[in-house]
Amino acid sequence: MPKYIGIDLGTANTLLYMKGRGIVLREPSVVAVERQTERVRAVGRDAKLMLGKTPGSITAHRPIKDGVIADFEITAAMLRDFFKRISAGNLFSRPYVSVCVPYGVTEVERRAFKDATREAGARAVAMVSEPIAAAIGAGLRVSGPRGSMVVDIGGGTTEVAVLSLGGIVRSTSLRIAGDELDESIVQYIKEKYGISISESMAEMLKKQIGSVHWSTDEGTMNIQGLTQRTSARSGLPAVLTISAGELREAMYDQIEQILKCICSTLESTPPELSADIYDYGIMLTGGSALLRGLPNLIAERTGIRVTLAKNPLDCVALGLGRMIESDNKVDNNLEYES
Repeated sequence: MPKYIGIDLGTANTLLYMKGRGIVLREPSVVAVERQTERVRAVGRDAKLMLGKTPGSITAHRPIKDGVIADFEITAAMLRDFFKRISAGNLFSRPYVSVCVPYGVTEVERRAFKDATREAGARAVAMVSEPIAAAIGAGLRVSGPRGSMVVDIGGGTTEVAVLSLGGIVRSTSLRIAGDELDESIVQYIKEKYGISISESMAEMLKKQIGSVHWSTDEGTMNIQGLTQRTSARSGLPAVLTISAGELREAMYDQIEQILKCICSTLESTPPELSADIYDYGIMLTGGSALLRGLPNLIAERTGIRVTLAKNPLDCVALGLGRMIESDNKVDNNLEYES
C-alpha cells in the first residue's frame, strides 16, 4: 500500500502526519553538521541542544528561514532523516508527500520545497497553501460559501487569509513571527541593560511570562547573560530580573506590524465576506498564537471576536492530515506531481 505523508515544514518545528496513524513525528527544524566533511551529526531535538554550544568543527543551524528554505541540501538531509524514523524512506515504498508552503512564496521558493522533498525520497509531491491547511486543522468549514478568516503565526511567517469556497480570497504573508519576537527581546535587553542573552533564553522568557496585553501580565523571571558595557565586570556573567511589561515593550513593534497586517487584510475583503467574519470571528493558529493576551489585543483592534484554536501548534499538520484522509483529493487541493 502506498504511504501518504503530510509535512508542516516550519521555521521552528517540523511535524509529519501519516495517513492512518496521525502525527507521527514532531521535531525542531535544526541540523548539526561537520564543517569539513559536511556530514550530518544530529537532526531535530538532539541538534537543537547543540545550538550555541558546538565546537569549531561542528555547526548547528536552522535550514528554514522566514518560512522558506535557506539551505537546500541540509533541508533534504533533515527530511531524509525524518522519513527514516517513520519507516517511510524505503526504496520500494516511497511515499506520496504533501507539503505546506506560505501563501506569499515565490515560484523559485516553491520549487525549492518540491525539489527538497523529492531529494529526501518522496515519490510524488503536492503543494498546499499554509492558510488553507491551518483553517482545516482548526475546524473551519472552508469549502462552503461562508467567509472565514484565519491568522497563522508561526516561527518565521505570519499568514493572514480570508477563505471561501475552498480557496483563498484575500491573503497577506508577513515574514515577522516568533523568531523576530525572540530577536527583539535580545536586542531590548542588550540596549537597556547592557546584557547579552541567547535567542533560546529569549524564547524561554517569551513562553514563560511573555504577554502582549496588560491584562495577562504574569510577574517576573530571572535570566542569566553576559555584561556588554565597558566596566569592571565587562564580559562576566550577570543575573537580571525581567517583567512581563518589559517584554511587552520589547515586542511592541513586531506585534504592531502583525496587527496592521490583519487590519489591511480585513480592509481589502469584499463586504459580503466581511459580514461573515464579523458574525463568526477570526481563528488564531500557530505556535506564536499562544502568546498571552494576543486574542484580546486583536479583538480590541479589530472589534471582531477572536478564537484561539484548540491545538494551535498542530493545526497545519492536522489540516494536511484531514486532506490526506479524505477521498476527495481534487476538492482538497491535493494534486501530486511525480
